[in-house]
Amino acid sequence: MAGAGEIAIFLAGLIGACLGFLWYNSYPAQVFMGDTSSLFLGGVIGTVALCVKQELLLPIVGGVFVAETLSVILQMGSYKLRKGKRIFRMAPLHHHFELGGVAEPKVTVRFWIVSIVLMLAALASLKIR
Repeated sequence: MAGAGEIAIFLAGLIGACLGFLWYNSYPAQVFMGDTSSLFLGGVIGTVALCVKQELLLPIVGGVFVAETLSVILQMGSYKLRKGKRIFRMAPLHHHFELGGVAEPKVTVRFWIVSIVLMLAALASLKIR
């Protein structure tokens, strides 16, 4: 694919920056990522998926993000349509688990594990094609 080398170099730099951020963001967090950075990362992931023509893998790779977003949508819809009844204790989904008694670091690590499994499933589907 033409231009894949440039994309790979850009993504390698981005991965290095994210690893540096995660080093200081481990529990307890010393640095927080705001909306500007998280929206930028999501935009980069979407743009790269379009560039390499793998946009159908985005819901798989971003499964945790999809689940978090759907939990908010479902919670708001349920609250409005069912006159105040909720599906989750709190939305987004990670707060539901925290209110259920699961410690925040445990929720974070489990979401990491789910993300890694989904990433491996997406990479495996590339080989199948």
